[in-house]
Amino acid sequence: MSSFQWKAISSLGALIGIAFTQSSSAVAQPQTAATQVNQPNRVSIEYVATDDLVLREFYRLLRERRALEKIQEMLSPFHLPEELSIKAAECGVVNSWYKRENFKPTVTICYEYLRHILESLPNATSPAGVTPDDATAGQFYWLTLHEVGHAIFDMFDVPIFGHPEDAADNFATYILLQFGRGQARRLIGGAAWAWRAYLGDYQRNPVVRKRIAAFADNHGLPEERFYNLLCLAFGADPVQFADAGDYLPSTRSSNCEFEYRTLVTAFRKEISPHIDQEMARRVLDTNWLPDPKLKPVHQK
Repeated sequence: MSSFQWKAISSLGALIGIAFTQSSSAVAQPQTAATQVNQPNRVSIEYVATDDLVLREFYRLLRERRALEKIQEMLSPFHLPEELSIKAAECGVVNSWYKRENFKPTVTICYEYLRHILESLPNATSPAGVTPDDATAGQFYWLTLHEVGHAIFDMFDVPIFGHPEDAADNFATYILLQFGRGQARRLIGGAAWAWRAYLGDYQRNPVVRKRIAAFADNHGLPEERFYNLLCLAFGADPVQFADAGDYLPSTRSSNCEFEYRTLVTAFRKEISPHIDQEMARRVLDTNWLPDPKLKPVHQK
């Protein structure tokens, strides 16, 4: 195992140890079949063992730090019509996905993806105030909620105009924007870090060349997903996310509030009726991130 791999594993242990220290309070209780329909706490989790020596460390640390239990608690307010399974597993690829396995809604987060997250972390707090802790938690939460978005659309038969992947991106972004205690800013910054890396030095090199086949992917291009994320954040709170305007052209930023309000309307109509609002408020008010070591400095 390389020194980087050991460093990455050590970083994961330190960061997850901080970010996932809240005690789990939303544990599913046994219920009868008649009362389980559309009830909260209907998320099951699984850590699938791996024989890979490096990935085995991620498996062990995630279990020790109860990472999936925290996702389970975040999703506890959803009144689901059937049980949703979320599992971490070795996949052989850097990926994550949602599909039904033996008819059961299942989200899979790959250990390889978690390793990839660590490889992309900033070495120190970025000029925009993104810490390694924020980049770890923001990316992990966002990618998991993206796949959960697919599951929610499926289980509630939510009609989608446009690309399902864009809708799942918007679902994840909307959830992160609702967190209190200043966490929305840090989580969005951490999530955006993954896409920001694809832009490189955009100011000196504004022209991006792509193979034509890249435009046929069912996911948006990384650069598009980056701007979509920032636009929703800017539209939700142009003061807290004022520095997003440094990236967004004026032709886009002027429309971001409309884009966010459109998302709010859709979420409230299609998703909110399936959420226990009192439980959701407790989840959103929970401190899911460690105290920042440095005060964020807005990038100019």
